[in-house]
Amino acid sequence: MTNTTTAVVGATGGAGTTRTVVEAATMLARDGRAVAVLDAAYGTQGLADYVAGDVDPDVTALCTDAVDAPLDAGLVDPGWTESGRIALCPARAPFERLARAKTVDASRRFEDRIEEAATRFDHVLVDTPPVAANQAVAAATACERVVVVAPASTRGDDAAQRTADRLVDLGVTPDAVVATRGTIARADVGVPEFEARSVADAPLSAGGSSRDGAIAEAAAALVDDDLSSVGDERGLIDGVGDYLGT
Repeated sequence: MTNTTTAVVGATGGAGTTRTVVEAATMLARDGRAVAVLDAAYGTQGLADYVAGDVDPDVTALCTDAVDAPLDAGLVDPGWTESGRIALCPARAPFERLARAKTVDASRRFEDRIEEAATRFDHVLVDTPPVAANQAVAAATACERVVVVAPASTRGDDAAQRTADRLVDLGVTPDAVVATRGTIARADVGVPEFEARSVADAPLSAGGSSRDGAIAEAAAALVDDDLSSVGDERGLIDGVGDYLGT
């Protein structure tokens, strides 16, 4: 196993990127690994939904008002598994700070936070929105791997291609495509619907799920490593067209 940093880039809004990251991080931790999840999806702040209570400092503060604070100050242990380690660094901020966190200078500090996390964790997963803002560009260019998440539909297939083209414009070649809601031709991995979709029920992979094989495949694509030991149910497409919720 080698340490990896991965930008997990949503090809479109509602692709299921945050849920994919959450489930993959949990699967990696079940294999005894230490995983940090950094939130670059400032607009939706979906990762914060998985954290109870206040987030102070959040990731945007660590890149603006609290630049001298260690990364540890913004990490939250969600307590999903007794194996390995998961630490979340979500965005939960007022609009004014969100705007400042999207500046070029703040995005460079976000790159520094990714690098800081990489010295402490086996894997760093960055929940990254569609590449249309500075922090998304920072994630895509700073991470060793870039994986695109797209819904399994004609719209998702087209969005995955547009995202790949935009990444190439940045000098980045996507390493893999993960499809949600089934599969698409360009996908390396397809993740079918979970038994439950709500945030309150996630992550299903913490306690085992009939989708463990697909989640392990997705996690393996994210970090370029084998996870068959914790995802022994290998059926990838149990229900084409099913939905992986955000």
